[in-house]
Amino acid sequence: MKIFAISDLHLSTTTDKPMDVFGAAWTDYMQKIEADWRAKVSEEDVVLIAGDISWAIELSDALKDIAVIASFPGKKVLIRGNHDYWWHSISRIRDALPQGVYALQNDAIRLGNVVITGSRGWSVEGTPEFSEEDARLCLREAERLRLCFRSANALKQEGDTLIAMMHFPPFNARREDSLFTAIFEENGVDKVVYGHLHGKDARADLEIKKKDITYYLTSCDLVKNTLIKIHETESV
Repeated sequence: MKIFAISDLHLSTTTDKPMDVFGAAWTDYMQKIEADWRAKVSEEDVVLIAGDISWAIELSDALKDIAVIASFPGKKVLIRGNHDYWWHSISRIRDALPQGVYALQNDAIRLGNVVITGSRGWSVEGTPEFSEEDARLCLREAERLRLCFRSANALKQEGDTLIAMMHFPPFNARREDSLFTAIFEENGVDKVVYGHLHGKDARADLEIKKKDITYYLTSCDLVKNTLIKIHETESV
């Protein structure tokens, strides 16, 4: 079983939100992602999608976007991004998702010998224009992340790999420690995937290691519309 990651698909099959207005990196980007996905991923594999999945406002419209990726090979694990305005009732979302597509919210999933958890996150201290409101939201998101790890640790067995997903970067541009990185370290996370950053001017490394945890940035425009392989393990 291979585990891949990508984020920030910003699908818009039912809305007029073309991404190519943001530059050449977005031209025909979903066709490129689909071709790469189908070339790499088998039905036994897993693709993590770290938020900003659909521009839809209503769940019914988001499901049409999700149907696009549901038609691609492999299992898919989703978390919410800051633009996933359709993401409200997790029970309604889970009841409506196609087979093989999983949504995480304050919990975790175990696939084979890999436990996957994650939450949206928020801007961290040291981010430009970080405000008192950002500080409040960051604390709230940290509590949600702790709930995620309660679930993850209940599922985790000896020898399992623990992977966390966030939408927002878990650190600032100087890669300084944060509430989120501390929670990852406390819980023995092996790998973290995140997104949210875009554009050629983004101060971002696609892969870094901090205190034995490998962090992967997976915003689709920054990874050239390809899936990033982050792990390989025994078959489910």
